[in-house]
Amino acid sequence: MTEFTTIIPARFQSTRFPGKPLARLGDRPMLQHVWERACASGASRVLVATDDSRIFDACRQFGADVMMTAADHHSGTDRLAEVVARLALPDTAIVVNLQGDEPLMPPTHIRQVAALLAAHPDAEMSTLLLPMHTPVVDSSENTVKAVTDRQGYALYFSRAPIPWLRDPEPGSASDGTPSWHRHLGIYGYRAGLLRRYPGLEVSELERRESLEQLRALDYGVRIITGTVTADGGPGIDTPADLLKAEELLLAADNWT
Repeated sequence: MTEFTTIIPARFQSTRFPGKPLARLGDRPMLQHVWERACASGASRVLVATDDSRIFDACRQFGADVMMTAADHHSGTDRLAEVVARLALPDTAIVVNLQGDEPLMPPTHIRQVAALLAAHPDAEMSTLLLPMHTPVVDSSENTVKAVTDRQGYALYFSRAPIPWLRDPEPGSASDGTPSWHRHLGIYGYRAGLLRRYPGLEVSELERRESLEQLRALDYGVRIITGTVTADGGPGIDTPADLLKAEELLLAADNWT
């Protein structure tokens, strides 16, 4: 089995949902659901990285390994970089970034993104895509789309519908394979890339789309993608999303 570390960046402040990591989902904090799924993935270590004492204390209460990090990180990836440095992980170590607002992410997805990177030594990042047989035309800016080359390496990510269907009649590729892919926000990194990442200047593409992975592509980082047959569940951005997640937890067994 692939050896990997899963780090869950979690911050208390959120414009649309302050304190969401500690919001109750069923009988426990949302962050505890995320941590439990990470633990079920087979990771050799699962660690929560936060800058808030309330989250730190809550993690200690439900038994999670947790590290206090600096409060001035611009992104979760920067927070991971601090953890990697403090743990002195070797450059080749695989680190999975599992967002603290993804309580329904299947453990199999977490394992897959780590195994994917292990199987492609020329890549420094990995991520997952959900194939779709019709164009992703959802106008929501939170629905990120992706295109890849023939080997599955990412070419581009966008909040806009890509690839654009010039023919007004929707359809699939001529060989019957899906032409459109929705991006799931889970990543695998080599620790060496995470060490370099804070020193990489924000690219114009990243600034325009507000997508961190575009910085990596702009600097020539190879991102290998894998496909999944099931969604990772809704990310929690608002209290309404939390209610939807609770309905899904009650309706079905998501521990796959």
